[in-house]
Amino acid sequence: MGLKQTVARQLAPRIHELTPGLSTGFVREALNRAIDGIGPLAPAAEAADKQLREQRGNVERAIHEVIENNVRIAGAQGFATNVGGLVTMAVAIPANVTGLAVIQCRMVAGIAHLRGHDLTDPRVRNAVLALLLGEESVTEMVKKKKLPATPMALATAPVHDPSIDGAISAVVASDIFTRVVGKRLATTVGRRVPVIGGVVGMGADGFATWKVGRYADRELLPRPR
Repeated sequence: MGLKQTVARQLAPRIHELTPGLSTGFVREALNRAIDGIGPLAPAAEAADKQLREQRGNVERAIHEVIENNVRIAGAQGFATNVGGLVTMAVAIPANVTGLAVIQCRMVAGIAHLRGHDLTDPRVRNAVLALLLGEESVTEMVKKKKLPATPMALATAPVHDPSIDGAISAVVASDIFTRVVGKRLATTVGRRVPVIGGVVGMGADGFATWKVGRYADRELLPRPR
């Protein structure tokens, strides 16, 4: 068994010990910060409206720019949080998970806003989180009844069902966490050139964010603003 497989096998059961601060609650906090704005990142609706003005009111072009802008941001944080090796994993994984969640939430919330959805509505917020799972995962989870409906159906449900809030948060947290940890192990274990992990992380996070953005673009239908 190679070094990568050996370390991965021994480390995988202890991953949650390395990230004690990451629970399902961090997903909701990431969503709140994405919508309200954090640090240099403007609130999702404000950033989306800026793109709408720059595109002279063309919603589809504005959505394209929202996706492209956040893909670049996701790629940058993917590089920064994947440059180190195994010794930095306990710090880098939480930063990568949180950063990716905030950026993807911000992107999807911006798309939802441009399509006329109210970001203060808990139904829309659940839809935003569900979209982070990606189309294939959502389709499979709806089929297996692990999710009650598609994101668009969640956003336009007749009433908000608080009982599904925690379930969606848990599924999204687990999905993002698993993807980040898997990527981290694949790019750092056994590598002697740490910067390679940064390059791979940049590409992986950027591509994953692009896929989520395109899915949100297709899924979220326009509503009267």
